[in-house]
Amino acid sequence: MERCHKIWYAFGTLALLAVSALADDVVVLTEGNFEEEVGRDRGALVEFYAPWCGHCKKLAPEYEKLGSSFKKAKTVLIGKWFPKGSLEPKKYEGPRTVEALAEFVNNEGGLNVKIAAVPSSVAVLTADNFNDIVLDENKDVLVEFYAPWCGHCKNLAPTYEKVAAAFKSEKDVVVANLDADKYKDLAEKYGVSGFPTLKFFPKGNKAGEDYDGGRDLDDFVAFINEKSGTSRDGKGQLTSKAGTVESLDALVKEFVAAGADEKKAVFSRIEEEVEKLKGSTARYGKIYLKAAKTCMVKGADYAKNEIERLQRLLEKSISPAKADEFTLKKNILSAFA
Repeated sequence: MERCHKIWYAFGTLALLAVSALADDVVVLTEGNFEEEVGRDRGALVEFYAPWCGHCKKLAPEYEKLGSSFKKAKTVLIGKWFPKGSLEPKKYEGPRTVEALAEFVNNEGGLNVKIAAVPSSVAVLTADNFNDIVLDENKDVLVEFYAPWCGHCKNLAPTYEKVAAAFKSEKDVVVANLDADKYKDLAEKYGVSGFPTLKFFPKGNKAGEDYDGGRDLDDFVAFINEKSGTSRDGKGQLTSKAGTVESLDALVKEFVAAGADEKKAVFSRIEEEVEKLKGSTARYGKIYLKAAKTCMVKGADYAKNEIERLQRLLEKSISPAKADEFTLKKNILSAFA
């Protein structure tokens, strides 16, 4: 029995809980809400964990799947199993897999919940699709070479999934993995001798280069942003720098300070600079031009008012694509405000 990692069950209606921060579908328990959530009108499965505990980290993806599967079961709280109406727990001593945990919760809670399939944002590589995905000259591809039995690979899995999710809206970025134990020829071809091995295959170097950075989410995100020219945070949202072009920002500064007659001359210079842009920056350049034109028509307050309007929209429930669109426009307008 690991000292840092225990699971208990309380009978009754069921809830998936953790005295920790795990996933959106796992209830996070604190001293303030423990007795409000546990020992009431539903049973509760609670994991007592420590952030530094390797076994806890290994359990995390299985526990998250369990929480997702039971989130609609109002009689269950996923967190140590405490029976309904009781603060006397029943210790869980079974295997630490989502299937075994689900069977236990179903038996104790009188339920028949099936394990939910959790969609993955990680591209799964095989011998058949490796070249098409990894060697695509239009894509920057991060590849994890892993083995199913590798403990370090299992520990990395939840973080790697978050990395993939953060960049799923970037059509030129792929976060992928390959079972190197199954596809040994590919692993040998790229010099893989230990697990997990991470290699980056940028557009300009399909021979691949070793990833030697940190293994935290922020480390991966910073690396991909630097290598691919993207501007995402760990949640997949665009940062405040997304869409901004340094050369255009300098011209916009002149544009804002210029008088009415001088603005037209500066605007012409902005047009000339936009013509030089290529790729995604060319698209951003068009937003700069449109903003400059509108500022000349609607006056100096346009940018400030439009930024406030976009911020209100961003605070609503909108699609990721719309959030990106509004964030890019807001970032660029900031140079005019």
